Amino acid sequence: MKNQLNPKSNNRLTPWALLLVIVFLAISALPNLYPNNTVLKVSSHNNTLSATQISQYLEDAQLPVREATVNHQTGEIRVLLEHPKASVNAQAVLQKKLQTQLQNAANISVQSEATTPAWLQSFNLSPLKLGLDLNGGVLFVLKVDTDKALEERLEKLRLVAKDYRIEHKLRGIKIEAARDNSVVIKANSNQADKLATLVKLLKADYPSLTSIEQNTASQVIWQLGFDEANQKQIAEQAIGQAISTLRSRIEQLGITEAVTQRQGKQHIRIELPGVQDPAAAKRLIGATAELSFHALKDIGGHTYKYKDGGTAKLNPLPIFTGSEIESAQAGRDESGQPLVQLMLSPAGGDKMSRFSRQNIGKPMATLYGEYHQNQKGDVVKQQEVISVATIQQALNRQFSITNLGTMQRAQELAMVLRAGSLQAPITIVEEQTIGPSLGEQNIENGFNALKLGLAVTLLFMLACYGRLGVVAIIALVVNLVCLLGLMSLLPGAVLTLPGIAGLVLTIGMAVDTNVIIFERIRDEIKQGASTLGALKRGYQHAMSSIIDANLTTMITALVLLGVGYGPIKGFAITLALGILTSLFSGVLVSSYLSPLFLKHERKKEHQKDKNKAQLESVTTKKEGAHHA
Repeated sequence: MKNQLNPKSNNRLTPWALLLVIVFLAISALPNLYPNNTVLKVSSHNNTLSATQISQYLEDAQLPVREATVNHQTGEIRVLLEHPKASVNAQAVLQKKLQTQLQNAANISVQSEATTPAWLQSFNLSPLKLGLDLNGGVLFVLKVDTDKALEERLEKLRLVAKDYRIEHKLRGIKIEAARDNSVVIKANSNQADKLATLVKLLKADYPSLTSIEQNTASQVIWQLGFDEANQKQIAEQAIGQAISTLRSRIEQLGITEAVTQRQGKQHIRIELPGVQDPAAAKRLIGATAELSFHALKDIGGHTYKYKDGGTAKLNPLPIFTGSEIESAQAGRDESGQPLVQLMLSPAGGDKMSRFSRQNIGKPMATLYGEYHQNQKGDVVKQQEVISVATIQQALNRQFSITNLGTMQRAQELAMVLRAGSLQAPITIVEEQTIGPSLGEQNIENGFNALKLGLAVTLLFMLACYGRLGVVAIIALVVNLVCLLGLMSLLPGAVLTLPGIAGLVLTIGMAVDTNVIIFERIRDEIKQGASTLGALKRGYQHAMSSIIDANLTTMITALVLLGVGYGPIKGFAITLALGILTSLFSGVLVSSYLSPLFLKHERKKEHQKDKNKAQLESVTTKKEGAHHA
């Protein structure tokens, strides 16, 4: 602290560095003065819609429009409502109106649009994200059924084993239903070679498969399954894939401020700020639809039902699955029927090209699967054949799926396929909806508390410490600006209602730092130290207490950050960052401001010392003359 408090020091680097940091964080906090707009964007395939037409539909539904403009290059219509929180309701109104009355396939999305000036956007700066309790929206807690993922893997193993048994004519082998995390295959002792051949084929398809052979006098029994390490890996893969898929689906919904995180061993927490239609969000996020494409078999195979009745025998091993779909777009064919246009990944395209070249003139089936609860409440997988098409020529990466019924189903299937299917079923175990009016009330109440705490603190500091109180006020303002700027820079930081409580707590912590320092300065002055000397020793002697107090609080904040969810995590982030900015402003910034605001006292002391020196000089001269 020596250089900071010594006015004769020639070291000017540190003060300029502090000023640079403050300016940088202040610029980062500026976008919070320009909150994002929530707008509707409407586009149709043939660009027949007009802004006036869209505005009229919304006005008729008691949803007043503030502004409606058309992008003449893309034909997209941008709509800003008088009450942006009603954008989700407006989206539902337009979807119903355009599909039922106009029979027009339109894409309608709710998007967040930045109002930040272009020069701030050029630095990739954006406002601080608001949490669910401030912005309103929907909270889901979902449970991933990892046991079901293992059951599905074993069931697929059993079906493949049955198919190989028929295909390779391995008679006399009995394949039992999967149970106790394994599939049991039996044969008489004289069929041991055939059983070994079947196990070898299965291990080629499932390299991680474990097998246990048991021999009796009359039978050979193979127990096939996955060991504990592989079971744990399957469960982790199912949860990781579920989180990734759910994030992709949320991005498809156009929600940029969502929070998707793991909660415990089998649960996922999803916060969707700004979403006021929980039914639509629930339908799309909880969808478990998946597609796979199979060859039809005359001999062997597994029997599946057609969507419209009847059955078909399919090879249980798919040609490719929905995981190899790169993009999916809903549309209509020449007759106006809904379809989904698919684009495969390069690997999926190679599989399709290779299979189609070898099977021209043969049928290929599209199998649709979805999890649902039966009458007993058990989660089961229902699969049906939605289309069977004859391969007329070699296919490439792009083709379409038809026979989907309604346009809504085509759009939802396309969205799910774009985001990816789920390896394990998910169940919504908790659901909460927070209205936009409650969110606005939370913001108002929270910031009113912040203003009150700030005002009372400022008055207290002025009354108790005078000029040093002004230093504390400036440091406090710098602290809040730096904290908002720092939170705006961090991509994972979200301001919640407990986060506002953290801001209020930060005010007290920042002032507490100044109080400790100023009281030490007072003690030094009472003991006869000069103002400059008291400042030096006050800052030096207070540092150990300040660091100890803030270190223990930081440990608590980090623990909350590591184990907390939602609002608790929001509070922990604000608290941890507030500790850093409090130390920055309360110690470093104050140490440079204090000597500046105490110049008057220093001048008085200097004049007093000068007068005292002159008096002593005169006294010395008189004494010298007297002795002479």
